[in-house]
Amino acid sequence: MVQAKPEMRDRARELRRAGKTYDEIVAELGVAKSSVSLWVRDLPKPRKTVKQMREMSEARWAPYREARDAKREEVKRAATAEIGAMTDRDLFIAGVALYWAEGTKSKPHRPSERATFINSDPDVIYLYLRWLALLGVKPERLRFHVMVHENANVAAVEQFWADLVGVDITGLGKTTLKKHNPKTVRKNVGEHYRGCLIVRVLDSADLYRRIEGWWYGIVSSARATDHHNRT
Repeated sequence: MVQAKPEMRDRARELRRAGKTYDEIVAELGVAKSSVSLWVRDLPKPRKTVKQMREMSEARWAPYREARDAKREEVKRAATAEIGAMTDRDLFIAGVALYWAEGTKSKPHRPSERATFINSDPDVIYLYLRWLALLGVKPERLRFHVMVHENANVAAVEQFWADLVGVDITGLGKTTLKKHNPKTVRKNVGEHYRGCLIVRVLDSADLYRRIEGWWYGIVSSARATDHHNRT
């Protein structure tokens, strides 16, 4: 045992110079921490590597993140419960606001009275289609087109949207492939990137005019209520 100590000592010093902590050296050599301390005490304390600093930071902040995430989920669950069952009028108002926020709108410089909706969020698309159904828009009046970056898994993206809206993949219009700009660092990549879905309603000039009127009705009502509360 005594003969082995010089080898242990040399190895301990080698590990210390490599940046290992006392605990790491003890774990590798199977010796007492007091022995390690004695063997390497004349060596400068190693600087922590980026990895070690990251691990220490993670260990320090992990409990706070867990508590924050738990609080976030608690607030979301409570807010979800506050909505309760949605009435047809609730859906109607929500759909009008949703379209006016995300749908295409006629402009003075580009008049176009067509109901066209583009979004990347499957839940938003689902709610929009529910709203169209509430308005009595028949499925045969709907046309779907996918817009996605060319370096995505196009076939998988098309299948995802086809499944979501309940059509065969052959029922989708021609997919628009967006060119990839190598200079741009995109965040929306990976298996969860599905591009956008375009939903067009055929013969929708009258529908568009009604949506515009509904929206102005909502705004006018809000202003009237505000004026009433102020007086």
